[in-house]
Amino acid sequence: MAEFTGFVPRASRPLDLVVFGATGFVGRLLCEELTQAQVVGRPLRWAIAGRSPARLEALRAALAVPQLPYRVVEATDTAALTALCREARLIVSTVGPYVLRGEPLVAACAASGTDYADLTGEVHWIRRMIERHEPAARASGARLLHCCGFDSIPSDLGVLYLQREAQRRLGMSCARIAMRVRTLRGGVSGGTVASLLNVVREAAADPALRRILVDPYSLCPPEAPDVAAARPRQPRTRGARYDAEFGCWTSPFVMSAINVPVVLRSHALLGQPWGGCFTYDEAIATGSGLKGRLRAVSLAAGLAAFTAAAALAPTRALLERFLLPAPGEGPNAEARRRGGFELRFMGATTDGQHLAARVRGDRDPGYGSTARMLAQAAICLAEPVDDGTRRGGSWTPASLLGETLIDRLQAHAGVSFEWVAVR
Repeated sequence: MAEFTGFVPRASRPLDLVVFGATGFVGRLLCEELTQAQVVGRPLRWAIAGRSPARLEALRAALAVPQLPYRVVEATDTAALTALCREARLIVSTVGPYVLRGEPLVAACAASGTDYADLTGEVHWIRRMIERHEPAARASGARLLHCCGFDSIPSDLGVLYLQREAQRRLGMSCARIAMRVRTLRGGVSGGTVASLLNVVREAAADPALRRILVDPYSLCPPEAPDVAAARPRQPRTRGARYDAEFGCWTSPFVMSAINVPVVLRSHALLGQPWGGCFTYDEAIATGSGLKGRLRAVSLAAGLAAFTAAAALAPTRALLERFLLPAPGEGPNAEARRRGGFELRFMGATTDGQHLAARVRGDRDPGYGSTARMLAQAAICLAEPVDDGTRRGGSWTPASLLGETLIDRLQAHAGVSFEWVAVR
């Protein structure tokens, strides 16, 4: 665990935030979003960081912000990361796979009282960061916030939004919420593919890791054995299945492996406001009738085949060489603009009342919308906070930023949260 060395009060740091990994695919998109950002009515004071001075200078020129400072820092250089933390109140990391390169920065932020945000969907790495760095973050006041992109902001805040609507309209929370992906248009970047392949590779060789990946409570704070034993069994879509509540066929949603643990951690960190029996699950809605069924079977089989191929070194190498994008690659600007997503949430109370909501985005979910969501989460974190009232530790978007982030996403990120009448 990193030690406190030369602690610098947050209020005296010259930068609001630093984008670490700024020259990567998502890093560049994030920087584009931040060029017009403000905090408390003034321009954002920010910088970019990465390992290549030439690429940083090229990015600065492309952004047309000639005065934008940059820092040359390697992801494994502990001394340089510590120095970077002393300059800023927040570091936003887009350097993945995080399990391979992310921990030194988390450790430096936790020790120095520097807020941290990222885009990881690597649930086992998040669990490891909580176990190793939560005590230091609590002591220093650093707020560590993972999963600030498509995984898992729409799911996490979508549940929070529906629960607030349930309280307002029905006077009670939903004991059960299901999310179904109605629309998902967008490409995949090489960085995301690299992270996914690494998770599958590690899981194939480590039974303990496989247990973590299938445990919906893997990110929840430790509880007394009797309390943990009473946790409700969480539903899970394992193959093609007809969902009578939504009136459609469904197939597994690959991101549920991270989204469900994040939602359940939010519930725990908020003090279990939705009750001790709260359940949540996610799946892809494929439509009704024979066409919907065939699509569900096809998607489920494709996911199973990809997972099996990625688990074996020879077939994984073939996927990387011939079929999948390399790190640094991703959809072009036009493809990102054509993309979008719609998620439908259905909640049920203990007395049988139902409520529904939808979350929609107007850009490619993995990159266009993700960059916008990360930017707004970063701006929320960068707003000055009284050091005497800050609470350090590992958070989720819903438990830390909540309705403030929902408002910012609707105003600035093209993401909408809407109540839907149940027919």
